[in-house]
Order: sequence, then structure tokens, then C-alpha cells
Amino acid sequence: MALTMMAAIGIRSGKQEKNMPPAPAESELKKRNEELEKELRESKEREEQMKRDLQSARERLRVAEEAEERLCSQLGELEAEAVYQARDYHAQIVSLMEQLSRAQSLLLRTGASSIPLPSSS
Repeated sequence: MALTMMAAIGIRSGKQEKNMPPAPAESELKKRNEELEKELRESKEREEQMKRDLQSARERLRVAEEAEERLCSQLGELEAEAVYQARDYHAQIVSLMEQLSRAQSLLLRTGASSIPLPSSS
């Protein structure tokens, strides 16, 4: 009889455990686990967003570098053109000075001293 009473108590205590809410430590662990899983998901989302941002920044950098190369090339071409123009203008000035000098010499030789010449000062 004692054996059947103990068995009845054991069965009853097993049924009671199933109906009882989980122990506070167990529910806290579940809650903490859920919080950690949520933080992990959020961290992975942030990581993916950061990867997308990094890829976007790399693409912008690539475009900027290509633009810089094009600008440097264009600047080099413009500088070369400016040098050629400066040489052409210099040659033209030298030519005009020579023409002026010959004209002044011719005027002096022909005795056209009555025509005032501009002073060089």
C-alpha cells in the first residue's frame, strides 16, 4: 500500500510539474536567449548594410579616380596647347618687332625725319 501511495504521489507530482510554469531561471534564460538572437539578427543586418555602404563607397571612389585621371589628361593637353600658343605668340611678336625695326631703319634712311616716331619709353 505504501508503494502504491508513493506511485500515486509520484504520478501526481509529475502532472503538477507539467502544469506548473517554468522555473524563473529557465524563463530568464529563454528570454536572454531570445534577446541575444535578436541582437545577432540586428548585428547581421548592420553588417550587411555596412558591406553595401562600403561597396557603394568603393564604386564612388573608382568613379572619382577615373574622373581625376581624365581631368589630369585634359589638363596636360591644355598645358601643351598653351605652350604652343605662347611660342607662336612669341614668334609673332619677334616678327613684328623685326618688321618695325626694318620700317624704322627704312624711314631713317629715306630721310623721313619729319614723321614723329613713338618713343620706346
